[in-house]
Amino acid sequence: MTERVTPERSTHPVLFLLMFVPMGISNGFVTVTLGFLLQAVGVGTAAIAVLGNWSLVPQNFKFALAPLVDATLTNKAWYLIAAAATGGLVLATGFIPVSASNLTMLTVFVFLISIASALTALAADSIMAHATTPEQKGQAGGWSQAGNLGGSAIGGGLGLWLAQNLTPGGDAAIGAWLTRHTGIEWFAGAGLWLGQHVQSTVIGSFAVGLMCLSTIFALLYVHEPPAEHRAPSFVNSMINVGKDVWTLVKSRKGLVVFVAMWLPIGAAAMTQLWAAVASDWHASGNWVVLINGLLGGIISMVGCIAGGWICDRVSRMTAFNAFSILTALLALAAAFSPRTQAMYILYVGLYQLAAGFCYASWGAVVLEAIGKGAAATKYNVLAGIANFPIQYVAYLDGSAHDAKGLSWLPLDGAGRMMLTEAIVPIMGTLILIGFWLLTKPLYRGKATV
Repeated sequence: MTERVTPERSTHPVLFLLMFVPMGISNGFVTVTLGFLLQAVGVGTAAIAVLGNWSLVPQNFKFALAPLVDATLTNKAWYLIAAAATGGLVLATGFIPVSASNLTMLTVFVFLISIASALTALAADSIMAHATTPEQKGQAGGWSQAGNLGGSAIGGGLGLWLAQNLTPGGDAAIGAWLTRHTGIEWFAGAGLWLGQHVQSTVIGSFAVGLMCLSTIFALLYVHEPPAEHRAPSFVNSMINVGKDVWTLVKSRKGLVVFVAMWLPIGAAAMTQLWAAVASDWHASGNWVVLINGLLGGIISMVGCIAGGWICDRVSRMTAFNAFSILTALLALAAAFSPRTQAMYILYVGLYQLAAGFCYASWGAVVLEAIGKGAAATKYNVLAGIANFPIQYVAYLDGSAHDAKGLSWLPLDGAGRMMLTEAIVPIMGTLILIGFWLLTKPLYRGKATV
C-alpha cells in the first residue's frame, strides 16, 4: 500500500490546539449551554443525556467519512468548509427558543453541527498523522486533545455565560459591567437594547460560532503534504485502507486496544452531565459557567498536556486505565459528599483534570497502536468506537439519577449517579485485564505492532 512520504516541513503541534477547537465547541455547546438551559426549563436529565448522545452519533461513524476526505479536495479545503459550516449552524441554533417543545428541532441542529465538526476533525487528523515528525507525535496528540476538551468547556461556558447575562427581560449585565468599569454609558444602553430585542441564546451562539470560524486562520501556518497516499482509484484506496485496518485488528496490541475502545475505560462521561445536575449541589449559574467553562477548560487542557507527558514515561495502556480509575475514585468521593456549591466546584474541577488525563492517555494509546499507513482512518475507527462508552455510561449515569426504583439506596439522585460513575469504569478495567490474560496464549511467539 502506498503511504505518505514524510514531509520535509512539519506542522507545529500547537496548531492542533486550534484546529480541534470546533469539535470541542460543538460538544460543549450541547452539554453545557443547551444542557443547562434545558434543565432550567424542566427537561429531564435523561432527555438531556439523549440529546448529548445524538451529538455523538456522527462522531461514532466518523471513520465512514474518512475516505471521502482523503480522496477528494485537500485537507485544508475540507477544514475550511467544515469549520464555516460548524460556526454557521451553531449561530442558527441560537434562534431556536430553548424549550421542551423544541427539543426535536434542537436535536436536528445538534446532529448537523456534529457532522460538520466531525469533518473538521477528519481534516485535522489527516494533517496530524502525516505532517508531523515522529518526534512530534506525542505533542500533537496532547495539544489536539487539549483543543478538543478546552474547546468543549470554554466554548460551551462562553455560550451559557452570555445567555445568562443577556436575557429577553432586559438584564443587561454585560453592558452594565462594562459601563461600571469604563465609565462609558453607551455600553449599558446597548446591553439593555440587546436584552430587550434579541433572544439571549443568539448572543451566546454568535460568540461560539465566531470562535469556530476563527480557527480557520490556523490554516495559514499548516503544512499539507502532497497526496502520495492516494491510490490510482478511489476503490483501490478503499481496499488498501481495509487491509491496513485488518492488519491493526489482528495484531496483539491492536486487538487489545480495539477491545479497550468498547469498554467504559477513560470515558469521563460526567463531562456530559455536570451542568445538567448543578442544581443538586445548589450551584449558581455563574459558577456552573466558570467551572464547566473557562476555568474547567484551563484545568482540562493542563490535564491533557500533563497526561501526555506522563504517558511518555510509563506504559501508555497502564496510564489509560489508571487515569480511568482516578475518575471512579473522584465519583465515589462525590457520591458521599455534602450537596453544596463548594463541593460541586471542587469535584467538577478535579474531574476536569482527570478527564484531561484520560483523553490524553487515550490519544497516546491510539497513536502508538495505529502506526502509519491509513492512519487517519484507523484513528477514527477507534475514535468512533470510543464514543460508544461515553454514550452508554452517560445514559446509565443519567438514568441512575432519575430512577425511582432505587429509593432503597441511602443516596439521593446525585449520589446514585456518582456511584454508577464509580462502579462502571472499574468494571471496564477488570474486563480488559481478563481479556488480556485469556488471549495472551494465542499470541505467544508472534510479533506485535
